[in-house]
Amino acid sequence: MEQRAFGSTADGQPVELYTLRTRGGLEAGVATQGGVLTSLKVPDRHGRLASVVLGFDALDGYLNDSRYVGAIIGRYANRIARARFRLDGRTHVLTANDGEHHLHGGWRGFHRVVWRAEPLAAGSGPALRLSYTSPDGEEGYPGTLAARVVYTLTEDGELRVEYAATTDQPTVVNLTQHSYFNLEGQGDVLGHELTVQASRFTPVDGGLIPTGDLRDVAGTPFDFRRATRIGARIGDGDPQLRPGRGYDHNYVLDRRAPGLALAARLRAPRSGRVMEVLTTEPGLQLYTGNLLDPPHGGLCLETQRFPDSPNQPAFPSARLDPGQRYESTTVYRFSVEP
Repeated sequence: MEQRAFGSTADGQPVELYTLRTRGGLEAGVATQGGVLTSLKVPDRHGRLASVVLGFDALDGYLNDSRYVGAIIGRYANRIARARFRLDGRTHVLTANDGEHHLHGGWRGFHRVVWRAEPLAAGSGPALRLSYTSPDGEEGYPGTLAARVVYTLTEDGELRVEYAATTDQPTVVNLTQHSYFNLEGQGDVLGHELTVQASRFTPVDGGLIPTGDLRDVAGTPFDFRRATRIGARIGDGDPQLRPGRGYDHNYVLDRRAPGLALAARLRAPRSGRVMEVLTTEPGLQLYTGNLLDPPHGGLCLETQRFPDSPNQPAFPSARLDPGQRYESTTVYRFSVEP
């Protein structure tokens, strides 16, 4: 593991960049600003390394970014309707940063803070622990939340991301990683083939807030139960897909038991790179980089509790109480096909 200076924030906080490498050739860059995964170099079928995540060459790119490129997202990943929720009879008003709604933790979400970094000695490969304590009331959330994220690059060709958090008051929490993946290392992702282990998804209204329904994917452009080219389904007339935009929807994973389970498989035909996503979470947000410039240069596979869960009692709970420990794990497993 290497460490070097990566610049300073506008208020003068120093930012560090850590580089993790394995003997097998994987390499990951992690910045303390936003816990950003700046690069993730993976070999193709010919052994050539290229980064499979979008990123910027300098810190300024991340400080001025509005697309959450590579960042840790919290306290609550995805949207909370009308920027408010009720907990134990009390309404908590959050920052409205997506029209009238709250998105990805607000203006000063976890993507905007500098995390404290600590290299770890892990038997499976180089590991880096990031820590941030979010004070009571930050962006409107109740309770002081102590968050930890550990990135581990394993000798088995995996990037392992482990999240943990505790609180001193009842609150809600939903952490994820917002990297934009492109397994070809260039161009768009419309030719990537995607499989998602989900028979249902959560339809949304015009503000991308879940309606509360769980819709069957059968017969819809949301059916990725078999490997399907991403660009094949965009623009087929389904009202859930805005013309010319693409996917920004949560899938209800077909889980049979607790623990790590396969959620998705992504394949890039030209490079031969394959990425499997395993998670302990119940949901997976597919976002096809609709607002990137140019669009669809990368896609996000965000493991999560469902959007707007604090306002949807039928969805998996995102509540965290004092004495409890929020824990979540996601693994990105890489391989190549001939």
